[in-house]
Amino acid sequence: MIKLFAMKPVHQSTSQPFNNPCGGEWQVDCVIYDCDGVLFDSIETNGRLYNHIATSIGRALLTMEELQYCHTHTVYESINHLFRHDGVLEKKALEFLKQVDLQAFIIYLKMEPNLIQTLTLLKEKGIIRAISTNRTTSMKHIMERFNLWPYFDMVVTALDVKHPKPHPESVEKILTALNVDRERTLYVGDSEVDRETALSSGVKFIAYKNREIAGAGFIDDHLALLNFLSNVMRPQGQAFSS
Repeated sequence: MIKLFAMKPVHQSTSQPFNNPCGGEWQVDCVIYDCDGVLFDSIETNGRLYNHIATSIGRALLTMEELQYCHTHTVYESINHLFRHDGVLEKKALEFLKQVDLQAFIIYLKMEPNLIQTLTLLKEKGIIRAISTNRTTSMKHIMERFNLWPYFDMVVTALDVKHPKPHPESVEKILTALNVDRERTLYVGDSEVDRETALSSGVKFIAYKNREIAGAGFIDDHLALLNFLSNVMRPQGQAFSS
């Protein structure tokens, strides 16, 4: 397992037989997941964190538009965005961030349904699982708290690259490190940043719970991903909506 974290700069596994008479669309060797909004419902977590920072520095609560921005960008991009009209407050916010216990906000994360079962099925079929996220130092705490390390082969955060998403660097790092063909790689994301990341890196894209960015595919349940994979069959007796 490759754990990429720059220091400086369960659902039970199914044992049912498989039955997938319809097959799938793609031969896939690797599935790359975004974190926020895909692995976890994290809008409340991010709202609490950034509102805590904002109000502690003396500005108003975030607007919905600001929260959506913070939900998909790095913490440093988010702070820059929130205090873009006041450089002094931005510096104060960055200093304040150093004192924030990010683990105190992780407890509000809600794991998406059927995630562990899907990851287990992919692992059993030898399909590589990775994460590409614009989170930074909080990601290792998330992996530990929810015991996700056994389910992923590699995790790349914004600290591990010079250019965060939607730049393709994080996906390229995964493809290179795990020796995966981009044409047999699938990215699952919920935002325009994720869609652009997949597009810029030349991998397939599946939209999760966001039809507005759906291109080749959309799913609203993790198990529905199996409908798109020709080399993974559905557990017998289960039908997945997509």
